[in-house]
Amino acid sequence: MSHRGRWLAGACISTLAVGLLVTGAALGPPPREGSGSSARPEVAVGAYLHYGSPGVDRMQELSHWLGGAELRAGHTYLPGDTWSNIEGAPDSLGSWARWRNARADRLFVLNVPMQARNEADVPDGQVAKLIRAGARGENDHHFERLARRLVSLGVPDTVIVLGWEMNGFNYTHRCRPDAENWKKYWRSIVAAMRSVEGQRFLFDFAPNRGIDAIPWTKCYPGDDVVDIVGMDSYDQPPGDSFDEQVTQPYGLQQQVDFARAHGKLISYPEWGLFRNGDNPEYMRDMLGWIADHRPLYHSITDYCPHGVWQCSQNPRSAEVFREFLSNEQGRGGPADFDHRE
Repeated sequence: MSHRGRWLAGACISTLAVGLLVTGAALGPPPREGSGSSARPEVAVGAYLHYGSPGVDRMQELSHWLGGAELRAGHTYLPGDTWSNIEGAPDSLGSWARWRNARADRLFVLNVPMQARNEADVPDGQVAKLIRAGARGENDHHFERLARRLVSLGVPDTVIVLGWEMNGFNYTHRCRPDAENWKKYWRSIVAAMRSVEGQRFLFDFAPNRGIDAIPWTKCYPGDDVVDIVGMDSYDQPPGDSFDEQVTQPYGLQQQVDFARAHGKLISYPEWGLFRNGDNPEYMRDMLGWIADHRPLYHSITDYCPHGVWQCSQNPRSAEVFREFLSNEQGRGGPADFDHRE
């Protein structure tokens, strides 16, 4: 989803407290056979509420609406307009860092653009030139500065959602105009950020669900530079039903299978309602999928039309969230949540 859309996060405030945003899954893929571990560590659950410091305040407000449920994934975006912003200039990073460091078990999730003018409708030919320049290392210094900024703020373990939705048509950091050099560019960025002393970043490769402009596997830059295989998945075509969203080429099942084959955690940095409106069946199924497949974290996009707390237009889906919360508290956890009714 576009950064411009995320600036709408203060609109449509609802009085409906919903039960999604509680601990509902567990870390990573199931333990390998013979590992001797049967534990289900808790997932970090959150919501995108605002790109800046107001998002931190809204985390507290949302937790209050949820009866004190702890939200452990703080999720925001760096603006992709200028290189100085990609380098970590926004003052709000300090607020997010303080939120992260208030509890040891929290995650700070930061979407990082790979190009300036990231929503400027740059044509494919120019994008290809920019990708090749990045592959030559010409932008490495920007990402080194970002890494130093994050380390200095005390968040060296930030989850970096780098170049998200790269398989799409729109962002300047899209992959399709030159996939091979795009992968080299990703590798160059990761090397630059990992070169900074004290860093412990996790890099999250998060395409759109489905093929979109290019199959996302063609953009995958390599196991040594990816820690998490994420996916942004909204209730929209391709995939009119949730089952189709699971089974479609490059859909939810392929993400899980790909991550398992490559020994990676999974995540859902963005998900929510969209083209199909207030759809409680989708919400029930997506919550069940999350409960069954144990992402490291998930973050609902909580503004209209996607959301459930800051948006009043999805009351039936909010009821599903309440049901989820009731099952979580009353029956021992999300595994008991019947998402296929």
